[in-house]
Amino acid sequence: MSDDEAIRTAFHDVTAAQGGTHIEDGGWMWLEGFGDLGKEYSAIRDDVAVWDVSPLNKWDLRGPDALAAAQRVFSNDALGLAVGQARYGAFLDADGLMVDDGTVFNTGGGHCWVMTNGKDHDGYFGEAFEDLDAEFEWIAPAMPHLGVIGPRSREVVQKLTDADVGALRYFRFLPDPVKVAGVEVFLSRTGFGGELGFELFLTDPADAEELWNAVVEAGATPFGAEAIEPARIEAGLIVTDYDYEAHQRTPFDFNLDRFVRLDAPGDFLGKEKLSEVAANPPNRFVTLRYDAEALPEYGAAVTKDGEEVGVLTSPTDSPRFGKIGVAVIRTDLAPVGTTVQVALGDETVDATVDVLPIYDTNKERPRA
Repeated sequence: MSDDEAIRTAFHDVTAAQGGTHIEDGGWMWLEGFGDLGKEYSAIRDDVAVWDVSPLNKWDLRGPDALAAAQRVFSNDALGLAVGQARYGAFLDADGLMVDDGTVFNTGGGHCWVMTNGKDHDGYFGEAFEDLDAEFEWIAPAMPHLGVIGPRSREVVQKLTDADVGALRYFRFLPDPVKVAGVEVFLSRTGFGGELGFELFLTDPADAEELWNAVVEAGATPFGAEAIEPARIEAGLIVTDYDYEAHQRTPFDFNLDRFVRLDAPGDFLGKEKLSEVAANPPNRFVTLRYDAEALPEYGAAVTKDGEEVGVLTSPTDSPRFGKIGVAVIRTDLAPVGTTVQVALGDETVDATVDVLPIYDTNKERPRA
């Protein structure tokens, strides 16, 4: 495989054989969908669905300073993680600007995993960890994984394992492999899309087809990125290179205040810079509703009385809420009910600020 060729995951062949289409993004071939967006979206929201999230990039950090290395670049409290616990946060540069966002898992034994959307972080990690007793290795191809998501996800996963799935709390995982459908996985109560969910990390990519088929046969509807897009926008979730480019936004621009642990003992890149703006962030993340025939583009300008005041980072035609989007806008315009304008071709369309997330505003469903 050439350096420029997109990576196919261990689930690529089985999903393609069952009618799945794939699309290149971020150096990977992502599962796009199975041709029935309505069915796939409904399974995420009302039943149970499964997708291949192997293209989320993973690194194994190991050594005496493994957690300290993760903390060096991570806005949340990595040093305070118990074994079997995970935390979401932002990965930062020295100016407190986001390089990526993702999750740190404390696997114990002098190891932790870092999972992000972006892939090209070797130079970033290498420079940040230079003075620490820790090594890092990109392990994504060796640890493909599935996301099982939806109100019935616990029921379906429990069918396939003797492990006590009901005892696994939100953002906890089992640090030792368990058998699911007869194959070894690391089982985690994490996910993406704003619903109860689990992630199944394979220890052996050769087991991919067996695991996929077992989860589907247990009742999960296969889906892909096409269906997760409206779901994640409804849930106010962000994606690198769609909602932001590296080194351009602070976590406060995306309302990630609770994931910036300025009070935690560990230092991280940009901590001092972020402490200067924490009390009065200049921008906020909001949902926008608009009534238009066509969707605005990703990155469309948001204006107020002709003055640019923000950007529509991701638009969608939501099966539940109609035409909506998420936007970073000036803080004084963020209150619900404010009217702004969004660029649409050569014109603009009126948009109204709504709550974020617009779906499950109190974020109770993932914790169910």
